[in-house]
Amino acid sequence: MRRVALALFSTVTGLVMLLSFKTHSSTAGVPVAAAPAVPSTTPTVPSSGSTTTAPAGATATTPSSAAPSATSTSKTITGDAIDTRFGPVQVRITVTNGTVTAVEAVEYPQNNPRDAQINAYAIPQLNSEALSARTASIDMVSGATYTSEGYIGSLQSALDQAGL
Repeated sequence: MRRVALALFSTVTGLVMLLSFKTHSSTAGVPVAAAPAVPSTTPTVPSSGSTTTAPAGATATTPSSAAPSATSTSKTITGDAIDTRFGPVQVRITVTNGTVTAVEAVEYPQNNPRDAQINAYAIPQLNSEALSARTASIDMVSGATYTSEGYIGSLQSALDQAGL
């Protein structure tokens, strides 16, 4: 009789703990921020290496400066799209005079609200980290492992294409 009571008590306790377990915090009523889309104003180079023009609505011009320099060269390179468990990740870099001057993720998982929430936090951090490091040796973002792995792979692909 004592074993039956102990088994019943353990079962009830386990069920209470299981039913009160929460997998993540509730985001009801909290707007999900998305990474801002910035239209490109320079010609883009897809991973195949051929040059194409910028997306519709954007003009294909080179950035102007007050004193143009004949030795200043700027090119935009898009890395390979790296497939992850939740979708492809693709990075575009801008290289000026052999130095990475801009990094942006052009494709990343946004299929559901959770993906959008994670990547709204992770993508700006990865962009900032890559720009300051100027290499693919960057830290991954905790909670965005798959996106970070795809980002690093695509970034390395773009750097390889740029010869850096």
